[in-house]
Amino acid sequence: MRVLAAMSGGVDSAVAAARAVDAGHHVVGVHLALSETPAALRGGSRGCCSKEDAADARRAADVLGIPFYVWDFAARFSADVVDDFVASYAAGETPNPCLRCNEKIKFSALLDRALGLGFDAVCTGHYAQLRQGELSRAVDVDKDQSYVLAVLTAHQLRHAMFPLGDTPKPAVRAEAAARGLRVADKPDSHDICFIPSGDTRAFLTARIGTRPGAIVDTSGAELGRHDGVHGFTVGQRKGLGVDAPAADGRPRYVLGIEPVSGTVRVGPVEALDVHAIDAAAAVWSAGAAPAEPFACTVQVRAHGGLAPAVAHPGVDGRLRVELGEPLRGVAPGQAVALYDGDVVRGSARITAAH
Repeated sequence: MRVLAAMSGGVDSAVAAARAVDAGHHVVGVHLALSETPAALRGGSRGCCSKEDAADARRAADVLGIPFYVWDFAARFSADVVDDFVASYAAGETPNPCLRCNEKIKFSALLDRALGLGFDAVCTGHYAQLRQGELSRAVDVDKDQSYVLAVLTAHQLRHAMFPLGDTPKPAVRAEAAARGLRVADKPDSHDICFIPSGDTRAFLTARIGTRPGAIVDTSGAELGRHDGVHGFTVGQRKGLGVDAPAADGRPRYVLGIEPVSGTVRVGPVEALDVHAIDAAAAVWSAGAAPAEPFACTVQVRAHGGLAPAVAHPGVDGRLRVELGEPLRGVAPGQAVALYDGDVVRGSARITAAH
């Protein structure tokens, strides 16, 4: 097959490309330039998409002996990932930009261009497995990325390759070193790639501005003021800006956000319990939505947030999930991924939690 290997400049994508070469595919490497100011996007293990990363990707391609290109997707990334991230927080939601990047960039914009150029598949360094077209968890549970890939359609999965899903991360690093790849010991990027400082609140405030509102308790009594709902997310405990302790001395958590009025509601941890989830824009890995409700395991965060559930597919991509045990910290804007064992059935964007 003709395979386009997305090479971020890290160890995972480099080894994934190497394995595609070993499998006998005709491989071409491509680095996605996603930032309009790449020189500003690197600080240790924070961020990605910098000139340093592009150079690391090019060196890895040279070692592998494959052609290499840099494609400028900065405008698309800004519109579909960064702007979506900002708008979601302004609306009181908690988005997942990695999921959105997979959905809109790597397996939409990139895949569309790859198929248009005659490639058969896009290869990435994600930790997940494809078995007979089914997306499933990686062997390395701590590195598993099936949650952020659960948004992929059946068509996209047919043209995807995840060569690292059967290998623990330490073995991937050892393999990179054995292959002579200089990125073998390169730190993993973390946090949000387009916020290398790690200060999400400052990043959002610079784009949204201040929108003062009230912080209230479960009775509606005002406890304090804030500069914008974008500084909060459901389940948050620290940085609430409330000076007086609760009457019982227990910590307060963000229970809900009302973007129109600017109200942030806080209360005790048990008030975070969620028993049902409403979601929209469902994507089904098999292509069509299941005709009947089905038992599954749901996941609402990239790591953790699992519970048994019954999923009720609705019309127009709507979904209702009834949880077998309560979850906490479930926020609109997050994704709910549905699993049958280790196999992904689909996902949807959370609109409400009850």
